[in-house]
Amino acid sequence: MTTNASAPTAATELPYADGDFFGFESLLPAHELDRLNVIRDWVEAEVRPIAQDHWNRSEFPVHLIPKIAELDMISPVRRQGYSHLLAGMITAAIHRVDASFGTFFSGHDGLFTGSIELLASEEQKAAWLPDIYALKKTGVFAITEPLAGSDVAGGTQTTAVRDGDNWILNGEKRWIGNSTFSDYVLVWAKDVADDQVKGFLVETKTPGFSATLMENRIALRAVQNADIVLDNVVVPDFFKLANANSFRDTNKVLKSTRATVGWQAVGLQMAAFDVARKHAVERLQFGKPIASFQLIQEQLVTILSNAQASMGMMVRLAQMEDEGTSRNEHSALAKAFVTKCMRESVALGRSILGGNGLQVDYEIGKIFCDAEAIYTYEGTYEINTLVAGRAITGVAAFV
Repeated sequence: MTTNASAPTAATELPYADGDFFGFESLLPAHELDRLNVIRDWVEAEVRPIAQDHWNRSEFPVHLIPKIAELDMISPVRRQGYSHLLAGMITAAIHRVDASFGTFFSGHDGLFTGSIELLASEEQKAAWLPDIYALKKTGVFAITEPLAGSDVAGGTQTTAVRDGDNWILNGEKRWIGNSTFSDYVLVWAKDVADDQVKGFLVETKTPGFSATLMENRIALRAVQNADIVLDNVVVPDFFKLANANSFRDTNKVLKSTRATVGWQAVGLQMAAFDVARKHAVERLQFGKPIASFQLIQEQLVTILSNAQASMGMMVRLAQMEDEGTSRNEHSALAKAFVTKCMRESVALGRSILGGNGLQVDYEIGKIFCDAEAIYTYEGTYEINTLVAGRAITGVAAFV
């Protein structure tokens, strides 16, 4: 591509090359910043070169899972003692490179591993967590159903029936990422005896369990989202999470994972900024780079402003998590606000690339599509808004 000699041509030559406009990373102590840089460099070297191809082919790079294990990335807060701020920045850094790979990481680390850390008995943790931390066993979280999304707290139709020392599970789950190759699926089912939602660790090789890849998805295409059917699946009582006995218990997990999705949205915004800014300084129209046009500069500043405002909210939420003062409404408001900012940011980024933004070859098309999934999962914008609205009015507006 022809480039104006007076314009920067590479990200390393651009001002604020890392996009950390307000220096948020300086809040990390030196040893945590070093850890972030190790993971960021690994993702750049191992994931970025193959991400686009795997997204196009709707295939997950399973060969990278043993390499993730070598990095020892799972459970940085509860197991390794790092801050929530570092954990969040790691999530953002991974999603800045590829949201599909990031969704695998967040799903296994946050939703799945987090559920066991928060809701399993000590005996269960001892039996399961070593292999899960080492990625010798991978797992996913299965709560969404074909007919139960936003109303899953009361609308779960998958059932669990106690039968002696076992439980019998029947039902369907939908949009369960990477369940086609995972070793475990954490299934949330309604106990017919007390009408309460409970959690069950199901081995995917169990008779009666099946996972079928969902085709024709426009977002996170490398994630292997599947429809799951549970047909008289027998689960030993030991594999029922000891402290997962109602949806209130499930919410203990969702509270932290909503925050994780906020960090994902920060990463997507920074990805959009990276691509759009580089294109703007390289793309010539009317004899000069489009970065010299006022409207393009305004759009780039809006993307960066959204990303930095989002980062500021997520940093404060991480600090509250470290202090133990965060509540459901805090993570809900953050998830709603930051994903709303993300939607505008990626749309502006796509617009800056013009027609090229419609081709995945230019990366922004992939970022634009992936943002739609992040905007939707872990509670829609509307549901998270109503959770925050209930907290500030004392009145529930749910149907």
